[in-house]
Amino acid sequence: MTTPQALLKAMFSAAVEAAQPSHCVPPHLPAVPKGRLIVIGAGKASAAMAQAVERHWPGPLSGLVVTRYGYAVPCERIEIAEAAHPVPDAAGMDAARRILALVSNLSPDDTVLCLISGGGSSLLALPLDGVTLEDKQALNRALLVSGANIGEMNCVRRHLSAIKGGRLAAACYPAKVLTLAISDVPGDKLGDIASGPTVGDATTCEDALAIVRRYGISLPDSIREVLESGRGESVKPDDPRLAGTHTTLIATPQMALEAAASVARAAGVTPYILGDSLEGEAREVGKVMAGMAQQVARRSQPFAAPCVLLSGGETTVTVRGQGRGGRNVEFLLALGIALDGEANVFALAGDTDGVDGQEDIAGAVLTPDTLQRAWSLGVKPRDSLDNNDGHGFFQALGDAVITGPTLTNVNDFRAILIR
Repeated sequence: MTTPQALLKAMFSAAVEAAQPSHCVPPHLPAVPKGRLIVIGAGKASAAMAQAVERHWPGPLSGLVVTRYGYAVPCERIEIAEAAHPVPDAAGMDAARRILALVSNLSPDDTVLCLISGGGSSLLALPLDGVTLEDKQALNRALLVSGANIGEMNCVRRHLSAIKGGRLAAACYPAKVLTLAISDVPGDKLGDIASGPTVGDATTCEDALAIVRRYGISLPDSIREVLESGRGESVKPDDPRLAGTHTTLIATPQMALEAAASVARAAGVTPYILGDSLEGEAREVGKVMAGMAQQVARRSQPFAAPCVLLSGGETTVTVRGQGRGGRNVEFLLALGIALDGEANVFALAGDTDGVDGQEDIAGAVLTPDTLQRAWSLGVKPRDSLDNNDGHGFFQALGDAVITGPTLTNVNDFRAILIR
């Protein structure tokens, strides 16, 4: 008989597999253009997406995509660059410059195929004139620990970039631009996937300033000048240079959850998808989910066991401790503390890209005896949570989920199994 832990891991694997570029890229390739096909892109899945394009494209092509260190795959005609995530580095800035150069001086007969996935915001880093890479790195670090959600962070990033917020699509004009996007953001908002380099942006510099003020983030003079002067204004949706652009979502968190649900059904467990875009502080979401799981386990409301509660989205963590993160294990640890050893409740939470926070660990598994095993090792669950050290907690128990680079990214995956 399949163990609860094995079933949870099988659901997670199915969610990741559903978003693999080898499956979801080929059906959406464009018609062969009269002119050239230039392939560009950025994100944790971009190299695997480029490989899928190469394997299924019938004609000549060339291009450059940038992915996270360790996420490159072999390609023959499309160059793969690697850069840092989640804080940008000089390699990402160089790749962004080279991508802009590739799409300059195109004709209406040319087509640009842009491959975008989560992580592109830091991987495709090109600050506006007057803003240094060091300025952007410091701001990124501040945003990551502020508690701001991904939409807020990307609004700020778009208004400090020479390539995001529609600027890349504008640079491709008058060529046609087709963007294939793998969504890692709540609500699949196109402008938030890699900060929307090929998508018109309705937000403003004033919106970005309001977000910075909301979270008490101090700005260097260079960034403040860009935002206060309006010099960082993004390309708007009605810009005529975007008339020949089109974006297709080829993989989303909902698709991944549905794949996991199919695995549950095959095992005789009824799945319930609670939402693909749940947000909020990770530890607070964990408490809420614990209450729902307890109601199911104790009262068969609103669902009867055996069942699994599935959800996606991106929680946030306001960092106050010195631990190793990340948001999925923080959710899971808070869930476990609130469940307090509830019998027959198991859970898995992980990031579908294989990296939770800044650790090369996807997430972890929770069992009814997790807290007891921690105490027996001298590990105090509440102390670990207070220190934002979910990774340290679950690794001590041997319950970390380590996948390595998955070559895709459709955000967080959470499954709570009630037997």
